Amino acid sequence: MSRLDVIGPHMGQPADVPDVITDTIRTMRTHLGMEIGYLSEFVGDDLVFRAVDAPGLEDLAKIGDARSRSETYCNHILSGALPQLMADTLDYPIAAALPITQAIPIRAHVSVPIERSDGSIYGMFCCLSPQPNKTLNDRDLQLMRSFARLAQSEVQRELEGKSRRQATLDVIHNVVEQQNFKIVYQPIFSLETGDVSGVEALCRFEAEPYRPPNLWFDDAAGVGLGEMLEVCVIEAAIANLHLLPPGAYLSLNASPQTVATGLLAPILQAFPPEVLVVEVTEHIGVSDWATLDRELDKLRDMGIRIAIDDAGAGYAGLQHMVRLRPDIIKLDRSLVDRVDEDPARRSLCAAMVHYATETGAALVAEGIERKEEEDVLRSLGVHLGQGFLLAKPMPLDAFLDAYCPTKSQAHVN
Repeated sequence: MSRLDVIGPHMGQPADVPDVITDTIRTMRTHLGMEIGYLSEFVGDDLVFRAVDAPGLEDLAKIGDARSRSETYCNHILSGALPQLMADTLDYPIAAALPITQAIPIRAHVSVPIERSDGSIYGMFCCLSPQPNKTLNDRDLQLMRSFARLAQSEVQRELEGKSRRQATLDVIHNVVEQQNFKIVYQPIFSLETGDVSGVEALCRFEAEPYRPPNLWFDDAAGVGLGEMLEVCVIEAAIANLHLLPPGAYLSLNASPQTVATGLLAPILQAFPPEVLVVEVTEHIGVSDWATLDRELDKLRDMGIRIAIDDAGAGYAGLQHMVRLRPDIIKLDRSLVDRVDEDPARRSLCAAMVHYATETGAALVAEGIERKEEEDVLRSLGVHLGQGFLLAKPMPLDAFLDAYCPTKSQAHVN
């Protein structure tokens, strides 16, 4: 939720507001000795309350309520027909003639415009009272304008944030609709025989701006489209399952949030489960363990194996590993890097080998980049590995040429 959904065009929708806006309104309302203070947004011909401070009078003005601007003083104040400060509205024929003056009633009224960075009017910063207040003066108006500028700065930040969010939404939607990415495949080898035991499907985005995949997924998650993007990538990756080496499994990355949606089981049920692995990535963290456990059990019941990545990266990762009960454990690359030179890393890897043996899990070493690392890992009892030393991620055609030449020819034909 935005700090202030003060920017959204949806009328009638209650919104959370940041403390700075609420405090600004309350402070100004209290200083003026008035009963109602609010920040409004102009939406078409309406005025929509985006932040309100009116203790005991919430029925008169609450967040999300809308009024026609023609019923209020706003247009007249902006045109100069009414002043921004009225100690008694009955002293001004235009204000006195408006039905809202008697309906609320409104006798004292101070209101100044809130502008966007381009100079257009966003809405009004307003305080009002059912009692006239002849003590109101120009100093009060100047103070009101100062507080309005504070609110205006917050509004502008929110407008800019909403603009960035909308731009991100548009880009992610376009990536999904245009399938503007490609799937690359990185083999997972037996460190004993050199055979391909599995393949991890990874994603490379072709849309601009060009940047690492994790940043694309982070942006998608930040605007609520993380699950949609992940599912789209999984569907694209699994479409080529029949072309992979016989007996090799396909590892599909999914965040806990995507697993928890329950969307994976219906997608994966059309494919042979014995060659499918769902690799749970924990970079975002787990917010709902009960739902995640339930959905993982569904996948297990289908015969799909569960993997966990970055094992050994920290205490939280170890806790999650124990709870998730993975069939495949992927050693974090921080343990693999220079494992041949560091006794502490070797000890931790040996401990993970023991854990995997005791729990019946397969152990995969990620990020193998040096022959010495491969040799030490093999000697420790790590049976599977992947990394640039063994093979880089590659497009499907290159993968088939290297590891499935017969299927490569059939794929071309």
